[in-house]
Amino acid sequence: MIGTVLCYVLLPAARLLRALRDAFFTCRKNVLLAKSTSTQIEGVFAATRGRSAPEEQEALLQQWLEEGAGNLPASESVPAVGKVSVTLTSDWLEGSELLMTSLSDLNSAPEVTQCAGQQLTELHALASSEPQDHAVTELTKLPVEETVAVAGSAPWAAVVPQTDHQIAGCAAIDVEVHNEDPAVLAWSLARDAETIPTDPPAWPIQDMVPFCPLPTEVPYHEILWRDWEDLSVQPCVLEQVSKNTPLFEFRVMSYNILAQDLVEQGLDLYLHCHPDILNWNYRLPNLLQEIQHWDPDVLCLQEVQENHYWEQLEPTFKEMGFACFYKRRTGTKTDGCAVCYKHNRFQLITLSPVEYFRPGLDVLNRDNVGLVLLLQPLLPEGLDLKAVSPLCVANTHVLFNPRRGDIKLAQMALLLAEIDKIAKTTEGSYCPVILCGDLNSVPDSPLYKFIRNGELSYHGMPAWKVSGQEDFSQQFYSRKLLAPLWPSSLGVTDNCQYVTLCQPKKLGRRKYSRDFLLQFRFCDVACERPPQLVLLEGVTDAKPDRPEHWPKPAAVVKDPDPQPFVPRSSGVIQHGLNLTSVYSHFLPQRGRPEVTTMPMGLGATVDYIFYSAEPVKNGNRGGRRLYQDGALKLLGRLSLLSEDVLLLANGLPNHFCSSDHLCLLASFGLEISSLREGDKHSLVSS
Repeated sequence: MIGTVLCYVLLPAARLLRALRDAFFTCRKNVLLAKSTSTQIEGVFAATRGRSAPEEQEALLQQWLEEGAGNLPASESVPAVGKVSVTLTSDWLEGSELLMTSLSDLNSAPEVTQCAGQQLTELHALASSEPQDHAVTELTKLPVEETVAVAGSAPWAAVVPQTDHQIAGCAAIDVEVHNEDPAVLAWSLARDAETIPTDPPAWPIQDMVPFCPLPTEVPYHEILWRDWEDLSVQPCVLEQVSKNTPLFEFRVMSYNILAQDLVEQGLDLYLHCHPDILNWNYRLPNLLQEIQHWDPDVLCLQEVQENHYWEQLEPTFKEMGFACFYKRRTGTKTDGCAVCYKHNRFQLITLSPVEYFRPGLDVLNRDNVGLVLLLQPLLPEGLDLKAVSPLCVANTHVLFNPRRGDIKLAQMALLLAEIDKIAKTTEGSYCPVILCGDLNSVPDSPLYKFIRNGELSYHGMPAWKVSGQEDFSQQFYSRKLLAPLWPSSLGVTDNCQYVTLCQPKKLGRRKYSRDFLLQFRFCDVACERPPQLVLLEGVTDAKPDRPEHWPKPAAVVKDPDPQPFVPRSSGVIQHGLNLTSVYSHFLPQRGRPEVTTMPMGLGATVDYIFYSAEPVKNGNRGGRRLYQDGALKLLGRLSLLSEDVLLLANGLPNHFCSSDHLCLLASFGLEISSLREGDKHSLVSS
């Protein structure tokens, strides 16, 4: 779609600008030829030719010289011509810059309007005035290169590089001109941070010439400014949080930090980035600075490269007060997931790594992984730990492939089954759950609705539709989901629970093995003809004879481990964790959707933080379940950005955001019960 806009809208505008430019050159040439000698004209344009002008300009200049050489008197000179604000060099004349400059921008700019009026006045003066002796001196002072100053123009406009090391088309970026660490500028809370003088490269368009962005006066840290949204002051939250009920407050961050191996394997995805900002030695300080600035108590990371984790990340995180756990993807993959928590805020109860790969199962044949932790919040000394509920934290990175929604659903079912096992209490309820990760699914997709609403009817659904990442409806063949989605041998029910942990609906019902049941095929009871059975000749009148090799009834062996009988439903999966999203996925003040990643210049939301909430009674709006905060309360969140804002910063990654994803950050509060009045004051002071 972007290519179509460039071809049918911007290219005609560029041709119109080029035609206006040629007309201006022709007008100026005629006036100069009428009043100047060939040598003087050659002096005026010699610098332009020396700047490697395009071939068309050189041919035109040569034609002007040849036509005027024999016809002009040598005694005539050229009157003074003021500074012309239109660049005569090849840099400004490149169509790449003209592509992103509109006539309306140029006409509306006061500097350009003033320059145009000045040029017309000078041209009229040239045609009517007498020759002046000082004209040649003024012409020799004419600058070789001038730029078009466009005040208040669009953020992507024609620009001439101002330094020798920069190349037309933004092929070079001087990283050393930064006066401060980029991450400090990007994530500093001070609004008066220094502006960054470098020009960010523009997004490349395939089969199009590159273009260069206009250096904006707005600093990058203000373009990428993310507000902290305090949700604790909202009326609905104030009603739920009693003044006499203290909270254990903590922050959770989820961040896909982009593994370096994946960068090097997919460089085509990052053509808009200068190679220097893709270097791990440049990205690592930015990532660490960002994490340190927001200071989360629980940190969930995806795409963590194994060697970087053990050699750099884990030692640094330990110095920052984190206890860390890591799970690498199975197979030959070099990245994985990590969960870190502040050891002075939480204590580990249970750790459970989750591998989604199952040999022989097509629906679980990928190497993605997850981590599930059960953490005990640490209260001030002297307070009973049982006063606050344990917290279950899960982190995962689901398969990317948009066509394999069946695998995504099966992976999520396995993770939810593990959460069900870890978070379920002895009373049968669940402790608060926080689920973080890159789910590679957009909001309101079937996978998203399954997590949030707790139910999904998938039978007959096209597999590509599960994640909503791309539309493959025009394909001749499309994989469809059939029930059951995974075999019973996986040991997971359609309620996303392990079979071994399920309670049968009817006591005494068990699921026996096939070999055990076959032992009773020729038992005495099976060989007796029931008296009520209707006699049908050749059908019910025959008595089966026990084969000679068949074991006698005394040799029947009992089934050592009969499993509870759990029937499988037809094409419907469910879970009972009652999860809702921290983010609303829409920015009402901008009227645009939120964005967490930007592959190939297209913004999307694929990263999430879900948390436990309580369903509202009779709260179901258009198939969307409504929730309210329970024991775990959402107190605040770090706002996300929209696609148009990230485009101003040249997408992701850029100078300041060193990943192709934005970090997610939320503040929670866990209710603390059974505290004495003195204990409450102690907790508040801590």
